Amino acid sequence: MPAKQREKSKYSEVPFGEVPPAEVVTAPAGDDDAICLKAKMSLLNGITVIVGSIIGSGIFVSPTGVLRYTGSVNASLIVWTISGAFSMVGAYCYAELGCMISKSGADYAYIMETFGPFMAFIRLWIECMIVRPCSQAIVALTFSVYVLKPFFPECQPPDESVRLLAVCCIMVLTFVNCWDVKWATRVQDVFTYAKLLALFIIIITGIVQLSKGRTEHFTFENTKTDVTELALSFYSGLFAYNGWNYLNFIIEELKDPIKNLPRAIGISCTLVTFVYVMTNVAFYTTLSPIEVLGSEAVAVTFANQLYGVMAWTIPVFVALSTFGAVNGILLTSSRLFYAGACEGQMPEILTMIQIHRLTPTPAVLCMALLSMLYLTVSDIFALINYVGFATWLSIGVAVLCLPWLRWAQPNLPRPIRVNLAFPIVYIVASLFVTIVPMIASPVETGECLPTL
Repeated sequence: MPAKQREKSKYSEVPFGEVPPAEVVTAPAGDDDAICLKAKMSLLNGITVIVGSIIGSGIFVSPTGVLRYTGSVNASLIVWTISGAFSMVGAYCYAELGCMISKSGADYAYIMETFGPFMAFIRLWIECMIVRPCSQAIVALTFSVYVLKPFFPECQPPDESVRLLAVCCIMVLTFVNCWDVKWATRVQDVFTYAKLLALFIIIITGIVQLSKGRTEHFTFENTKTDVTELALSFYSGLFAYNGWNYLNFIIEELKDPIKNLPRAIGISCTLVTFVYVMTNVAFYTTLSPIEVLGSEAVAVTFANQLYGVMAWTIPVFVALSTFGAVNGILLTSSRLFYAGACEGQMPEILTMIQIHRLTPTPAVLCMALLSMLYLTVSDIFALINYVGFATWLSIGVAVLCLPWLRWAQPNLPRPIRVNLAFPIVYIVASLFVTIVPMIASPVETGECLPTL
């Protein structure tokens, strides 16, 4: 865009490049004074973005899915623990990639640098058209179910009401993210604290129940041994941890990323794994496997049995949790649209940001519209299987960048250097959770393949 036209325009193109200094908002001389994303996010903001993005609907939806495919409580707890360890291994690999390739877009930027534009194009469109909007639709639907559940205690909320409230949630947060990134990070901070408070209340309740000897449900009875069933259990478990790589997508807006990125990833993943495992332990101190399998809102069923007149507080806290998760997905995903457009692989309008607000408004709006399209489907577990195949196939390719770059470009500066065993283990595990479920869940996989 010519300079004279840019002065009169509400938006301006942003070059795709290295992380700018914290207070610099214009590109280097020679770039027509283009406007750049600004590094405003601290370590604490980074932690809350990751924790807020991970802890959303998953912990309140996935216990049913994991138990359905494992068959026993103890086996489901093992799946939750392995899923957390699996996510931490992936996050550790991403820490090296993020500090070595300091560009917004995360997996997309890594694949672009490693395998070139065609593979990056495929990765970008999988993420933008399937993974992110579908994940946001799942979280928004869960938000709606928990908000409406207290008004429909004896039955499920009307499907139309659930979808309409999910649309309202997405639209409100779209406005917040278009208005100011500081507003978006404040929303993320507040709702992250709220969701952690809710989960710690559940965990403390579970510890009290354990002290009373409530351990009768912790057995391996009815454990399933079918490999395809176990692979599908990891879809539900890993879905709950989805979001550990989201901070890499906005690395250009993180202050001192070489120091803060690995710290934020390590602290967040450790905290979330502990919280998830202990929350499941708390659920099973009170609820039997049959009760968990028969509940679409496990936390509400748990609260109704223990909290009496205060049971309404749990749906409120879950709604806060999922509201914050929708915000985290929207905040980070819009930067992926922005990064892809800057590379010429998405419509050019997505490279525009507001001059005064410094937010990628067209990218935010695009992400919101695609998410609302996925709300035409209300079967949450079908959406989880659908998005799981695309997610772990794509992330596995991104992790493959690490050993490939070690061989192809050994002299690249690497502030963090991980043991090669970590990416190898991660890639093998990714193949397991993508190939095996193709046999067990061919419908969702078949629907996903044409979009790839």
